[in-house]
Amino acid sequence: MMPLQGRLRGYLPSARLLVAVLWAGALWVLGYIAAPAVFGIVSGPLAGDIVGAFLGRLAWISFACAALMLVLVRLSPDLAPGRRRYLSLLVLAMLACALVIYVGLQPAMAALREAAGAGGVRSSPQWTQFAVMHGVSQLFHLIESVLAAVLVLKSR
Repeated sequence: MMPLQGRLRGYLPSARLLVAVLWAGALWVLGYIAAPAVFGIVSGPLAGDIVGAFLGRLAWISFACAALMLVLVRLSPDLAPGRRRYLSLLVLAMLACALVIYVGLQPAMAALREAAGAGGVRSSPQWTQFAVMHGVSQLFHLIESVLAAVLVLKSR
């Protein structure tokens, strides 16, 4: 019978893949299914509030998955040093995208929406600035989503 440590090592590639798939799935479902569906059904600021709440939860999923992936990569004896470094950098790049969105862009966009008042951001002078930030946020989400596909393919 294999010792416990040996059996746990055997599960590390599967655990890495599971975390990568969870992270990628969350990104893809929210960004390409849930958010467009919400904006297709609900109009105005309420849609932004709903998607904003989803994005806040997605950020915490991203932070947790990044931390777990970094630990799993570090503990994986099956990974060559170059591959370990590659996966770590990939995870850190995805984490950077999540941080830019959650810490930088989302609070700034929320402040613009609040400053716009009851009329909504579309009818305010801040609309152009908001639209640019929204586009940058979408770009970072797209980058993180593509990196997630690479992570899934390279995690096993």
